[in-house]
Amino acid sequence: MNGPETYNPWSIVNLVFSQLASEGLHPVLGEAGDPGAPAAELLRALGIQPAAEGSRQAAEQTRQQLADIRAAFSEASVQ
Repeated sequence: MNGPETYNPWSIVNLVFSQLASEGLHPVLGEAGDPGAPAAELLRALGIQPAAEGSRQAAEQTRQQLADIRAAFSEASVQ
């Protein structure tokens, strides 16, 4: 692996909030407005480094799909 694993911050926040809700709690993230900063702090408190790009595997899969689409269009324009 090339560096630390990264995760989509919202997936982790959703997991934590789902667990809290199943325990009968009603978590709230941020008082109002964009919850991005409080979400990032929650992840850091859990020892997870938030990354804007989310899952490295998902990003690589998307890059590969785009490359496949570009190749298909290149082949079609040659014919």
